[in-house]
Amino acid sequence: MGLGRWTIEVVVLTTVFSSMLPVRADEHDHKYTDKEEVVLWMNTVGPYHNRQETYKYFSLPFCVGTKKTISHYHETLGEALQGVELEFSGLDITFKEEVMQTTYCDIELDKPKRDAFVYAIKNHYWYQMYIDDLPIWGIVGEADENGEDHYLWTYKKLEIGYNGNRIVDVNLTSEGKVKLVPNTRIPMSYSVKWKKSDVKFEDRFDKYLDPSFFQHRIHWFSIFNSFMMVIFLVGLVSMILMRTLRKDYARYSKEEEMDDMDRDLGDEYGWKQVHGDVFRPSSHPLIFSSLVGSGCQIFSVSLIVIILAMIEDLYTERGSMLSTAIFVYAATSPVNGYFGGSLYAKQGGRRWIKQMFIGAFLIPAMVCGTAFFINFIAIYYHASRAIPFGTMVAVCCICFFVILPLNLVGTILGRNLSGQPNFPCRVNAVPRPIPEKKWFMEPAVIVCLGGILPFGSIFIEMYFIFTSFWAYKIYYVYGFMMLVLVILCIVTVCVTIVCTYFLLNAEDYRWQWTSFLSAASTAVYVYMYSFYYYFFKTKMYGLFQTSFYFGYMAVFSTALGIMCGAVGYMGTSAFVRKIYTNVKID
Repeated sequence: MGLGRWTIEVVVLTTVFSSMLPVRADEHDHKYTDKEEVVLWMNTVGPYHNRQETYKYFSLPFCVGTKKTISHYHETLGEALQGVELEFSGLDITFKEEVMQTTYCDIELDKPKRDAFVYAIKNHYWYQMYIDDLPIWGIVGEADENGEDHYLWTYKKLEIGYNGNRIVDVNLTSEGKVKLVPNTRIPMSYSVKWKKSDVKFEDRFDKYLDPSFFQHRIHWFSIFNSFMMVIFLVGLVSMILMRTLRKDYARYSKEEEMDDMDRDLGDEYGWKQVHGDVFRPSSHPLIFSSLVGSGCQIFSVSLIVIILAMIEDLYTERGSMLSTAIFVYAATSPVNGYFGGSLYAKQGGRRWIKQMFIGAFLIPAMVCGTAFFINFIAIYYHASRAIPFGTMVAVCCICFFVILPLNLVGTILGRNLSGQPNFPCRVNAVPRPIPEKKWFMEPAVIVCLGGILPFGSIFIEMYFIFTSFWAYKIYYVYGFMMLVLVILCIVTVCVTIVCTYFLLNAEDYRWQWTSFLSAASTAVYVYMYSFYYYFFKTKMYGLFQTSFYFGYMAVFSTALGIMCGAVGYMGTSAFVRKIYTNVKID
């Protein structure tokens, strides 16, 4: 009985992870012999200004070629989640064999079909096809200047470049403009021309990249500007804190030499006075430790995925970036458990199993909840972005059979290896009253202002990332993204350290949540910027695209905020521990 259960679990895990990894079948060998079949896949069609609002190509009344249909299955989890809907075109294409203009089918254009094409043309519908994993885009049709007559492109002129036994280039020219008139027959035709090319197989995706956009001098200037901000901030923090802390240490040493009466008459103030409360557990330690653990995991995922993207060109495979991110997120679950579990143990938490569950499912629940809501709208629209039931089951299997066990391992390690509260100061039994302070030293004000500088260091890069995701650009400058991630972490840590120092100097020991939230408030500014980007940089419209945009931007901003909050807290925690270790406390 036990053997059977383990066999089933192994089969489930194997199936799940095999769906996440790229599959290399005959079609994906990318090597052809003369006269071997070359498949033209029709993917999706949709309005040009709404990139994510896509439908199956044959949801429009296009006709299919005469060749026998080949079924396509989702080879990766990322491909299924991104709404890839490949359907065989029915066109007969063989390697190095040219095809003169040939009619492959006729459209019997009745009024409903004409109305469907007219709607698509009015909304600037584009379609996407694939040959040997190379994407091709074409436009459905166009209207005349008055917008009264509408025309359909009926002739697909394909020009395929080859280098040896590999396909390295594909171009589509749409011709044969035919006016849409009800109750007529429209012939659809195609032709194929093969030409030798000097493009190397490894460089065949270079034509889809846009160096003039991503390597524009504004991009370089923004990186340089952010580096100057880092140097300035690090220098400022070092100068202010080192000089101030040196004076604080000197003052505290002088106070230690006084007798009791002089010390009582002296003007005692500053961060030393809260030494008995500074390491007091934060309020709501279960939620706090779960957020910090999740933030550490998001940082690990971001770092690893960016490094992998710098090493491998992940944009050359459909859905590979999303599949890689899911795989890395599942594999780094012990990071979440380790940091969240150890922090919860240090703060005296006893419900560690509940903390483990919350930490494990915090991010997946947020992402899946948003996707579930948007999925209802996608189903209503019959869009290709509607997630299949089998894909939902695969994601649930990953959460329960991979993420949760690995998180449990990390939690046990964290509690046993670094869960002891070895603070440099004892925690008083009775909390110290917090004195009144200036309004700008209140934690709420510090939280609101703390995210401005981190956002300022990344908002130019946000424009390039948004444009690559919401528009028709392929993001490939992951070296820039790595630099921006490093800059963001340094700026976040510097800002939270300064904020925490001023808070402690005002004798307010509530620094844990303040350091986390002041760094996490970067997410609020990013989400506000997404509104500006939507209204002024895009021409998106409609319920589906709008809900998709703001739903997933909320997920992205929240994940970024949790990551920044964890980074800010970890840096500030090291700073607080350091300064209280170096001062003598009775």
